[in-house]
Amino acid sequence: MDGAVKIIERGEVQEGLKMICGLPDVGLVGAIAASHIISKLRLAEVAYVRSPLLPPVIMLEGGLPRSPIRIFGNSEVLVLSSEIAVPSASVHQIIESIMDWVSSKKAEMVFTLGGLPIPNRHEIEKPRVFGAASDDSLLKMLSEGKIEVIQRGFLVGPQALILSYSAEMGLPALALLAESFYNYPDPEAASVVIQTLKQMIDIDVDVSELIEKGEEVRLAMRDMMRRTQAELARMKKSHEYDIPGYYIK
Repeated sequence: MDGAVKIIERGEVQEGLKMICGLPDVGLVGAIAASHIISKLRLAEVAYVRSPLLPPVIMLEGGLPRSPIRIFGNSEVLVLSSEIAVPSASVHQIIESIMDWVSSKKAEMVFTLGGLPIPNRHEIEKPRVFGAASDDSLLKMLSEGKIEVIQRGFLVGPQALILSYSAEMGLPALALLAESFYNYPDPEAASVVIQTLKQMIDIDVDVSELIEKGEEVRLAMRDMMRRTQAELARMKKSHEYDIPGYYIK
């Protein structure tokens, strides 16, 4: 269905900005991180996704309709956020269209934030962050930030496609993935991902509130986690458990 996904800009969007992607995935790590960044930086909506491939859902804010998948930004960064799980049946087309738009805006760097599910997450007080890159020249950034590179393993879902399409389009991209629960919202993992991101780009985002209100965040995002889990199952997300020994020591 050509042209089924459109990115509608609400005004002129600057070129050459850093792009942060935080879509619903395991532990809702990326979604929680993106929402927190948008809130703390007080970013304004600059564009949104319109597509018949999405479910017939709108967000109501102040009585006005808003798309569930939106892009927020200022003069330095753009943040991709979604209030719904990207449908598994159309995830390829939706992510490819978004990344085409990001490429047209000549993004300086793309960061996709997410979780890396581990069976013993409940035993870990501070999750570790692992990384992957769109090309080998960017691996140095991860090593300089003391971020362990995923040497071998599966990556499934929206952030996998963001990384893959970035590589194909020649967009410099890094995936920052924190150890997380598979099917429980994980604000602690989101806070660790944001702290890692702050080592790489200059953003003033305090994560203390995210940690302090962790239980409140978990309760508020239970329904999104349930819907996201159903879509992840269709994407075979459980494959990420298949060979954990390769990248978790």
